[in-house]
Amino acid sequence: MNTYDGSSPVRIAVLQARGEPGDVPRNLERIARAAREARKGGAEILVTPEMFATGYNIGPRLGEVVTDDLVDRLREVAVRAGIALVVGTGLRRPDGIANAVLVIDAEGTVLARYDKTHLFGDLDRSLFVAGETLGPLLTWRGLRLGLLICYDVEFPENVRALAVAGADLILVPTAQMEPYAFIAEHLIRVRAWESQVAIAYANRVGSEGDLSYVGRSSVVGADGVVLAAAGPDRDELLLATVDPAAIERSRAANPYLRDRRPDLTSAPSPQTAPRQPDPVTRNERPPA
Repeated sequence: MNTYDGSSPVRIAVLQARGEPGDVPRNLERIARAAREARKGGAEILVTPEMFATGYNIGPRLGEVVTDDLVDRLREVAVRAGIALVVGTGLRRPDGIANAVLVIDAEGTVLARYDKTHLFGDLDRSLFVAGETLGPLLTWRGLRLGLLICYDVEFPENVRALAVAGADLILVPTAQMEPYAFIAEHLIRVRAWESQVAIAYANRVGSEGDLSYVGRSSVVGADGVVLAAAGPDRDELLLATVDPAAIERSRAANPYLRDRRPDLTSAPSPQTAPRQPDPVTRNERPPA
């Protein structure tokens, strides 16, 4: 776990937007506009929704839009806007296409890639191959950043694993849809609180195929306090400040990471207890 090293607060931006299914040029332009606006608002990093660059629920078209030059095009957006990007996009792997997130700094350097490890339902399983590891963690502006995508954050052990490894802020591109608005409304705060990490949750709005997205993007502090939140149905750009000192204070006040008992978190082995004799009541004594 990290200890506070005097790092300065970091201004972050979260894009909530509709996106254009399968229209990469228009999606990149939407990211670029948001990046310029975020930079004007003092943000140093922008988080987009899940699969935002390519489209998510687009079926066989996915293979056509995940092109070899996609990463370079995203790098160009970051350089022109002068801001780091955390972009949800499809990316190729030797065994198929991953539902991925890229972290690109303002100089266009790819700092990290994470492939979604927990695929959601038939949609994900029909389009993507799953990642095999959590992480990586990266240090950026004095914060340790972790990455998850949508369904990943709904497993408490994923968030806890990143927190124990030292994450201060977990960035979560998502495409949360009906009827799961309660996850955006309630579960994200719980995940932040129980593992004492800040979370930035970037969701879509509108519809894509048969999916209706629920919006409600947010940035939540390690104390569970909502630092910025969007509504359910319109494009918004959230701006929030994540303060390493506040994270440290929260961990001191709510020491879940310190007080946890990892030796007790494995399920006990099943055991067959010897059968006990049937209980005997006062009025049912055995014969002498």
